[in-house]
Amino acid sequence: MDYKHTLNLPETDFPMRGMLPKQEPGRVSQWQDMNIYQRLREARAGAPLFVLHDGPPYANGSIHIGHAVNKILKDIIVKSKNLAGFDAPYVPGWDCHGLPIEHKVETTHGKHLAPEHARELCREYAGAQVETQLADFVRLGIIGDWDHPYRTMDFANEAGEIRALAEMVDAGYVFKGLKPVNWCFDCGSALAEAEVEYADKKSDAIDVAFPVDDADKLAAAFGLSELAKPAAVVIWTTTPWTIPANQALNVHPEFTYALVDTGERLLLLAEELVESCLERFGLQGEVIATTQGKNLDLINFRHPFYDRLSPVYLAEYVESEVGSTGIVHSAPSYGMDDFITCREHGMEFDDMLNPVQGNGVYVDDLPFFGGQMIWKANPHIVEKLREVGALMAHIPIKHSYMHCWRHKTPVIYRATAQWFVGMDIKGKDGKTLRERALEGIEATAFTPAWGQARLHSMIANRPDWCISRQRNWGVPIPFFLHKQTGELHPRTVGLMEEAAKRVEQEGIDAWFKLDPAELLGAEAADYDKVTDTLDVWFDSGTTHRHVLRGSHPHGHENGPRADLYLEGSDQHRGWFHSSLLTGSAIDGHPPYRQLLTHGFTVDSQGRKQSKSLGNVVAPQEVMDKLGGDILRLWVASTDYSGEMAVSDEILKRTSDVYRRIRNTARFLLSNLNGFDPEKNQVAFGDMLALDQWVVDRAHQLQARIEKAYEEYRFLDVYQQVHGFCARELGGFYLDVIKDRQYTTQTDSLARRSAQTALYHVVEALSRWIAPILSFTAEEIHENIPGKRGDSVLLETYYTGLGSLDDNAELGRAFWEQVLEVKHSVNKCLEDARNAKVIKGSLAAEVTLYVSDELQATLAKLGDELRFVMLTSEVTLKPLTGAGDAEATELEGLKVAVKASDNTKCERCWHHRPDVGTHAGHPDLCGRCISNLPEGSGEIRYYA
Repeated sequence: MDYKHTLNLPETDFPMRGMLPKQEPGRVSQWQDMNIYQRLREARAGAPLFVLHDGPPYANGSIHIGHAVNKILKDIIVKSKNLAGFDAPYVPGWDCHGLPIEHKVETTHGKHLAPEHARELCREYAGAQVETQLADFVRLGIIGDWDHPYRTMDFANEAGEIRALAEMVDAGYVFKGLKPVNWCFDCGSALAEAEVEYADKKSDAIDVAFPVDDADKLAAAFGLSELAKPAAVVIWTTTPWTIPANQALNVHPEFTYALVDTGERLLLLAEELVESCLERFGLQGEVIATTQGKNLDLINFRHPFYDRLSPVYLAEYVESEVGSTGIVHSAPSYGMDDFITCREHGMEFDDMLNPVQGNGVYVDDLPFFGGQMIWKANPHIVEKLREVGALMAHIPIKHSYMHCWRHKTPVIYRATAQWFVGMDIKGKDGKTLRERALEGIEATAFTPAWGQARLHSMIANRPDWCISRQRNWGVPIPFFLHKQTGELHPRTVGLMEEAAKRVEQEGIDAWFKLDPAELLGAEAADYDKVTDTLDVWFDSGTTHRHVLRGSHPHGHENGPRADLYLEGSDQHRGWFHSSLLTGSAIDGHPPYRQLLTHGFTVDSQGRKQSKSLGNVVAPQEVMDKLGGDILRLWVASTDYSGEMAVSDEILKRTSDVYRRIRNTARFLLSNLNGFDPEKNQVAFGDMLALDQWVVDRAHQLQARIEKAYEEYRFLDVYQQVHGFCARELGGFYLDVIKDRQYTTQTDSLARRSAQTALYHVVEALSRWIAPILSFTAEEIHENIPGKRGDSVLLETYYTGLGSLDDNAELGRAFWEQVLEVKHSVNKCLEDARNAKVIKGSLAAEVTLYVSDELQATLAKLGDELRFVMLTSEVTLKPLTGAGDAEATELEGLKVAVKASDNTKCERCWHHRPDVGTHAGHPDLCGRCISNLPEGSGEIRYYA
């Protein structure tokens, strides 16, 4: 007889295969149709607020794997905060101004566009890029206010940026000055610190002799009555192109310097470097006198090939590293240390030589090298030094050098008149901006913790912030400068507000086309309108002011301070940095309470992704082949505090873990067949002991998961959920309850108790994974029986999980001991299966030789111990009679396994002695007969 119809077999519409690439786009449409973001805001209205302010990606090009990591991490946090009951809005943003977009437009349409037309094309291009990136972010399952993102090129934000600048001007932090700044010839503009990267460069390392002019002073400095021979000081540099702009020499006041007789002349060198220098020069020499560097102050030497002096200035930044000479040549227009030292010695701005133009070409009237590009002029300068007898050594080297992060070409320090934010200018509270920022760093929480020291060091040592650029596509610096004095108009702050009002209506073109007379009237003839634009880091660095404040459509009562900023670790130099400075200047504190940084993506061998290596993992391809949830699970499963390895093989392993979680959910759902939570749910206290235990385990796990989400430990969430699915559920509970689920009567306490436990677990599980596996969690949510909310994303943590009392007889400690025994028994059963003693565990009978303590524990389960051990029979005997029984790792336990001599029941597959003794049902055991629909039903107490 076929008894299949008498079993409670699993059934669910939740498929085994997720078919994520095919199913996820439909889920995205579903969320859009139900306006999930607005529904979330309505559901959490009045709840405690948590604001993650989005660091704007740049609106240029398709998103890459780094973008995906960043947005997924943010989405996990925002969703987990909503899950925890917070009102956690998420407003995505984009950085839209700047050179890359302008360069792209120039490449496509030509360089000689009218400025207003170039800006129009830039705006169109940035808008199209935003739409492309937005579509990919939405496809990743990121939930946010996609209908109303903020873009730095929106008129209101451009106006807000001008107002932020006005507040900093009013506070006294902004000034105009001539200083060396990072300068890119390809950009034709100053660069921010964050726009500079380092790469290897070949350079000409040269040692150059500067002949002495004050021979008597030099002799006196060394305690000599006179110099018997011509003398020269020798410098070492890797930038020959700066020699034409040399105006001074630097020595360290505490170093000991030597006068070395080399035969034809005397050379001035750091004493500790004499031997290595002479070897490099190919000379022999003898030290005839020494002196301290401080005695050389203000002694004049002569430029090697120009008729001018180079005085010695003392400077503590001079180093005596091997390869150098211990003396530095100073070109104040092309080095920050040089600039500062020369200024400290009274050199005026107008006296600083600056022969290099913005395109990298020397001015035409520079003797010998006019009209030459500096990099091409290097060998000519070397030859000129050789010609005049000043070249002591010339060795090509490869070294780390500054490069533009966009063009990948070398950059230089170049003194230009720019607008700066002064780090050491005191505000109205008497504190400098640097002091305010450093105090803010101390008050900020960092994840990982090392970020605090990194940002502190950057702020403590950074120069003034150059905020001006010479480009078309950027927010203008709306200043008027007096033509005679160069001073700002006395009503600058008020005039900036007038400019902001116009920009708010018409965009940045309103300033560029403005007739100064509209604002200045008759004074217009006395003033020049500034056409510089703001550094793009000022764009993104001020979004806290005009995006987070209450007056903005996205503003809130916490503004302008967000709970969290989250970006890649490079943003200590970038957005974190600029936001800190603007926030400290405007509000007196950082615009964030916490900073979280993540690492960069690499391949499985730790290599940076590049097309040339063929190791690029494109998020679009991952979504098309595996699904967005696989990418999201990989992010959660990776320690984001360091480099994040990703490859096809790694994603394949992630897919395997996904299948474990999905199959666990499917088992839970399929065994809820016929379960109505309102009618069939069993109270926690009435559930079987094993079911109480698994619900209690879920309760404990949920507490750990909540804590892990709260502390941004997503790897822990991943491990906890996966471990629960693999161990407690897949490795124990779900196997044990199969018999009870399938064979007991449909409406029995034994079955409804297990179903209640499954229901509680899957309700909790769907929410635990919702921030990470959002698509799958929604699918699980839809397949759970009973009345459902419209989306799992609208839910909070499940509150239906019961908890075992600490003093419960069959409590946590009891089941832990049972699990240890089962683990040992499983190993013995596996050994017996491999030895062909048994075919499967239900074909086995085991005898457990146990200590008195284990006897007392296991005996509490009575005959139901066999269901826990998944065998047809379990016998407990004293450990003293174990004989040849197999020893286990568990102290106090030995196990003997034998094949059952009894016949297998065709319905439950247990081998029982009464099979074949029941008239009418010769193939069934008595237990199964009682569980038939017409039977009296089996009573279970524990398992």
